[in-house]
Amino acid sequence: MALPLLGITMGDPAGVGPEVIIKALSRPGLYRQFRPLVLGDPAIISRAIKLLSLPLELQILGATEVNDLSRLSCHPGEIPLIPLSSLDPKKISPGHPDHSCGEVVVSYLKEAVKLARKGRISAIVTAPISKEIMNRAGYHYPGHTELLAELTNTKSYAMMLTGRLLKVVLATIHCPLEEVAKQLSRKGIARTIELTSESLRVFFGIARPRIGVAALNPHAGEGGLLGAQELRIIKPAVRDARQKGIEVNGPLPADSLFYFTTKGQYDAIICMYHDQGLIPLKMLHFTDAVNVTLGLPIIRTSVDHGTAYGIAGRGVADPASMIAALKLAARMARIKKKNTGK
Repeated sequence: MALPLLGITMGDPAGVGPEVIIKALSRPGLYRQFRPLVLGDPAIISRAIKLLSLPLELQILGATEVNDLSRLSCHPGEIPLIPLSSLDPKKISPGHPDHSCGEVVVSYLKEAVKLARKGRISAIVTAPISKEIMNRAGYHYPGHTELLAELTNTKSYAMMLTGRLLKVVLATIHCPLEEVAKQLSRKGIARTIELTSESLRVFFGIARPRIGVAALNPHAGEGGLLGAQELRIIKPAVRDARQKGIEVNGPLPADSLFYFTTKGQYDAIICMYHDQGLIPLKMLHFTDAVNVTLGLPIIRTSVDHGTAYGIAGRGVADPASMIAALKLAARMARIKKKNTGK
């Protein structure tokens, strides 16, 4: 059986994406788990190889090779690349992005989605982008997740952050804290629970997932004394999911839920807002957390860090999250194929 073919988008050319990709793919053992395929810019990737002084050979694919990726094979030390931009490294220096960076990151992602939807790659792994730079280039999305949802015509999706000890899924994603309570809905939370349960089964191989749902307010609202969202929205949503046969409990006080989850009580936690889930997740998995988009018709994992412009070009970026994202994408692809035959 052929190893999963992972489409790795280069991310922001001025960020640490090229460096963490190169560092990850310099590890020969990874080539026993998947076949890598970088989508990006030859000159920028070559610059990263030179910066890191690694014995790697860039293989730029032509149109014929791109049209028949099923035949693609590569060995440790080889990095196949689909050239999608031709930037001038002298004009795009590490840590100093311009509008062209925002334009090309979208082109990389669009091509990766096209290949994944056609079944020509097994999964997408994304290096970091700058939301600000992407918006400056005219692409008005809060981040990768929302752009991916539009590119795949996905209406119901969720962001999961995962590590060895914790998997957290966000009921709301990128919104101001003052807007969280307004965005929560019974239907939306129930849908997120369902997406999480199905994804854990299909992509993580957990036959009967156990899900804990965090409360929004302290002490799970204290029966309405500290907030009514638990009674009006979260508890009914949990009840709706249970009626569909999902093993889910909540709303549960967030100050203890994470502890019990790390002890094995739950397979994943539904969190009401971004920092509720990411603070404990990053405390435990700061360097090796992985971002997974649930609900898409394709597999997508990503590093759980930003472009890190402040250290770009210095060769010191930690590739741990990229390595974890690659390994997880390959594992998800294998489990999906086993469960669905695709």
